[in-house]
Amino acid sequence: MQPIIFLLPIWLILTMTSTSSNADNPLTTQSVLEASSASDWRTPKPENLLYLILESNQVVFEIAPEFAPAHIANIRELVADRYFDNLSIIRSQDNYVVQWGDPAAGSDKAKSLGNAKVELEPEFFRKREGLDIVPLSSRDAYAEEVGFVDGFPVASDTERSWLTHCYGMLGVGRDYAATSGNGAELYAVTGHAPRHLDRNVTLIGRVLKGIEHLSSLPRGTGELGFYEDEKEYVKIKAIRFGHEIPEQDRLAIEVMRTDTDTFAKYVQSRTFRLHEWFVDPAGKIELCNVSVPARDKD
Repeated sequence: MQPIIFLLPIWLILTMTSTSSNADNPLTTQSVLEASSASDWRTPKPENLLYLILESNQVVFEIAPEFAPAHIANIRELVADRYFDNLSIIRSQDNYVVQWGDPAAGSDKAKSLGNAKVELEPEFFRKREGLDIVPLSSRDAYAEEVGFVDGFPVASDTERSWLTHCYGMLGVGRDYAATSGNGAELYAVTGHAPRHLDRNVTLIGRVLKGIEHLSSLPRGTGELGFYEDEKEYVKIKAIRFGHEIPEQDRLAIEVMRTDTDTFAKYVQSRTFRLHEWFVDPAGKIELCNVSVPARDKD
């Protein structure tokens, strides 16, 4: 079935007047979701879900070990040592990112990293070989090839592949040294996709639920959106991996598989907006405009 998935974008362009997507019965995002079957969805493993638990809400991310195994292993050490407990969100930059970590980092009051490593070799990209990328047919300004691997947005130059800075992506903050990103500071993209950061920062996953709790935070007034007064900090109660959460409190969620005909139709519905409101559908789509659906599990 894989070759069919690869050919669908071209085939769909040539059959825009087909019964499934004509003016009388347009293919829409909602119609694709309603017609999907159970086999079109997958349930993430609890150990690959990262819970950012705030005072009154939470944000849940799915991590991508295939792309950043060393950084994710280091973050597992930090979480096991309860490093993030009682730390803070320290930055909210308009149309860009929200960042959290230790406000005292770099000083003698900094919290210990415990068993985690202080420095790591960057995982800005990995080898293209071994990845089954479901591609988009639209051209990309930043890469030769873009598409999806297990629900994560990916770009490639045919030899290397990397996760991309789309809205809701989860990354590892770093200083000037490429080895300085160890996972003790994390950030989420909350603005227009800053794709210029691709291959310069290690990305480790994407949000599945709760990004609104980060994107709606007050903007920091300091340089790069950092909060200047500790009263502005947003306290973090804890960060936990899903298998550490009591089963009754775990997020019951499923994610649309990106290796199915249903996902190809979903991409078509996002590319060719055929319902009545649109006068001139674009017929093209950027990678970051294809948000892979996630839903509460029945």
